[in-house]
Amino acid sequence: MRVPTTPQRSRMMSSIRGKNTRPERILRTLLFARGFRYRLHVRKLPGSPDLVFPKHSAVVFVHGCFWHRHEGCRYTTTPRTNEVFWQQKFQENVDRDRRHAEALRALGWRVATVWECALKHLVEETARSVEEWLHGDEDVLVIGQIID
Repeated sequence: MRVPTTPQRSRMMSSIRGKNTRPERILRTLLFARGFRYRLHVRKLPGSPDLVFPKHSAVVFVHGCFWHRHEGCRYTTTPRTNEVFWQQKFQENVDRDRRHAEALRALGWRVATVWECALKHLVEETARSVEEWLHGDEDVLVIGQIID
């Protein structure tokens, strides 16, 4: 495998989206079809959750397995070049995610985390689980499929 040059890697990394990712759009479409209405990326809330359901006092984060370090998932790889940088970057992401979830819970929001791998392999099941969670009273939901 050829290692990209610095300008190539910079171009590749700058094209990675933070909002409106494919997994996020898939989940939004399925929940909308099930009758749920939501707000997107509410910046007034900690972490600007991907989906905000004010009626249900609930927020949903759709996390990419690579960037947010889904433990045990095959999509959670680490680049071999500049490993120290990447380890620090990933740890900061994980710490930030935890802080945001805690802050939202302290504000009275219910918090769900849907991992990218679940939306790649268990699309309908994932949407059904989020729907059941929104109608229920559980405070926290985590959906992810561990893939070897």
